[in-house]
Amino acid sequence: MALTPEDLQAIGSLIQNSIQPLRDDIQDIKGDMQSMKTDMQGMKADIQNMKTDIQNMKTDIQNMKTDIQNMKTDIQNMKTDIQSLDERLQKLENRVTHIELTLENETNHNIQLLAENHITLVDKLNEAIRVQDKSILYEVQVSDLKSRVEHLEREMADIRAKIA
Repeated sequence: MALTPEDLQAIGSLIQNSIQPLRDDIQDIKGDMQSMKTDMQGMKADIQNMKTDIQNMKTDIQNMKTDIQNMKTDIQNMKTDIQSLDERLQKLENRVTHIELTLENETNHNIQLLAENHITLVDKLNEAIRVQDKSILYEVQVSDLKSRVEHLEREMADIRAKIA
């Protein structure tokens, strides 16, 4: 049994009809693949942009680290300077205290002795010339006592401030 050209044509037509949906499916797959290829290209570009952004962020972070390190160094220098100033201030406070003690214990005492001796001399002079007016000497003594009282009041205020 030999196939006639009509039979072959009918078989070819059947095969064509059966293959056509496969060809359409393949064409759809090709379109989908082309679309995926385009999407992948877009993703590649996006990834490249992300890599660039990340690299820029790394550079910025490195710059920030450098800035922070510089700030740490500056803060350490300021701490050293403040410590030096504290030491100098403590020395100055010690000198002021020493000066205050010298004034209180020596200078004021010596002035008091001079004033007392001066009164004695004036008394002798007054006896010699019979002058009764000692008011100037008493003013000196009162002035000295006033300054001593003011000094004591300041010390008490300082003590109260330290206690509070």
